[in-house]
Amino acid sequence: MTTQADIASVAAQLAELTRTVEQMAKELKGMTERADRQQTRADRQQELVDLQQERAQTQQERIDRAAKELADVSDRLQAAADALREAI
Repeated sequence: MTTQADIASVAAQLAELTRTVEQMAKELKGMTERADRQQTRADRQQELVDLQQERAQTQQERIDRAAKELADVSDRLQAAADALREAI
């Protein structure tokens, strides 16, 4: 093989390697973009879960307060009924 042929062979190999690297870079960019979109979706889903948990906690607090108020009213009604029985 002559020097010119060697140079041409190396140039062809280099060109092929360049195309392969460019294709790999394109594929990597696509994978990165898909991963970013998936992460964004996962972040949004987590935000929804967090919001639902906050709402559930708020509802539970309201339920607990209502139960306490109901117990207080029940105690007052029982005391009033007892006082009424004693008065009769």
